[in-house]
Amino acid sequence: MTYPNEAELLAKVPTQLFIGGEWVDGDEPAFAVNDPATGEELTKVANATPEQGIKALDAAVAAQDDFAKMPARQRAEILRKAWEILMERRDEMAMLMTLEMGKPLAEAQGEVNYGGEFLRWFAEEAVRVNGRYGQTPEGNGQMIVSKHPLGPCFLITPWNFPLAMATRKIAPAIAAGCTCVVKPASLTPLTTLFMVKILEEAGLPKGVVNVVTTRNTGGVSSPIIADRRLRKLSFTGSTGVGQKLMQEATQNVLRTSMELGGNAPFVVFEDADLDKAVDGVIAAKFRNIGQACTAANRVLVHESIADEFTQKVADVVKGYKLGRGTEEGVTIGPLVEQKAVDKVAELVDDAVANGAEIVVGGKRVEGPGSFYEATVLKNVTPEHKIFNEEIFGPVLPIVTFKDEDEAVRLANDTEYGLMSYVFTEDFKRGQRMIDLLETGMMGLNVGVLSNAAAPFGGVKMSGIGREGSHEGIEEYLYTKYTMTPNPFA
Repeated sequence: MTYPNEAELLAKVPTQLFIGGEWVDGDEPAFAVNDPATGEELTKVANATPEQGIKALDAAVAAQDDFAKMPARQRAEILRKAWEILMERRDEMAMLMTLEMGKPLAEAQGEVNYGGEFLRWFAEEAVRVNGRYGQTPEGNGQMIVSKHPLGPCFLITPWNFPLAMATRKIAPAIAAGCTCVVKPASLTPLTTLFMVKILEEAGLPKGVVNVVTTRNTGGVSSPIIADRRLRKLSFTGSTGVGQKLMQEATQNVLRTSMELGGNAPFVVFEDADLDKAVDGVIAAKFRNIGQACTAANRVLVHESIADEFTQKVADVVKGYKLGRGTEEGVTIGPLVEQKAVDKVAELVDDAVANGAEIVVGGKRVEGPGSFYEATVLKNVTPEHKIFNEEIFGPVLPIVTFKDEDEAVRLANDTEYGLMSYVFTEDFKRGQRMIDLLETGMMGLNVGVLSNAAAPFGGVKMSGIGREGSHEGIEEYLYTKYTMTPNPFA
């Protein structure tokens, strides 16, 4: 792989707002995007005002009717072309993500492939939007059931997967025939701006996708959500923010998709293949430096194998290299900002003060950048804050259990229900866990399961709706039933 020069790459990335197919300056002073590994400024991007947010919605509304009429094949070809361009520029996109978010380059390359798959998948789904036709049971008429684009959408994306979370929302909107306004996280806006530049090059009509970057998130978002012309709100982020947005969305009864927080249990039964379980938990915990809603947050291990499992995990973690994600061999990059380090340190310190034991790591790293050591804790209990709160960092807490009933009770002892992981060689037990664990997704003897062709989403306080798969495009369509006379009457 040949990665570009950092300065040359940043010179290629747009830093303005994208409204109605035009790159325009923000009306507020631009804000800085920083490298979390050094704390240094990478560049400045446009800072939109609430009025510019409405201008972006104006552009989406103006483009909606014509875009909805565009043949599905043409929309599919735009997405396919965008995927092809992205794959040609994968090294640039991976480097850009590493610079603004911090993840190691190898993981950034993985996100380019994953995020790109949403473009390719929904290019294929665009031409497969189907309805049905049939006679009523009484024979008094014919039923036509058809699918139609919802209309203008507001898409709010997070900082932790800045490419995949953007394509996971934008691609199905385009495939369904919906225009949109996208608001990326202010910590990592560059990836989205670069991706939209690719869509522009792929031939996307003006006004179909509009991007507003801003530090005034609530001030820009609230007027858009309150506008009666908006038809859908999709958000990925914390549960607390999601709840507030859902309250705002009720005003106009918006269709909402919410992918919110997680507190994933990773359950290792006594009959598990320990080596597979260790590989699985390493992938499930430390991918993206632990900054994922799907990350293994509570590692529940049968007491008979806990010591051996803990040692095997610790041996792997001891070999991790911490540093800037652009450096060769780095496995643990920085957390996205210093506040994230403070939160992780608070959870670890609380656990240790109340009886948990540090096996590996357990310290923040002084110096430039926002780093925290890869950490393994043992003797964690349900009373500790770290058991109940989303960690969003490279800390693996181990909790022991005595039997299957206790494992299920501990796993479900959370308000969240996004992801769970189970490692067992007992087929029947694995089948039971599918029914017993209260999560929207489950990995059975696997530690990474996100896929563009699979429905992503949770239950309970982890959100509503699904992204990806066949279900993903349905979130951007409404169903219409039409009755016609019986032609045989």
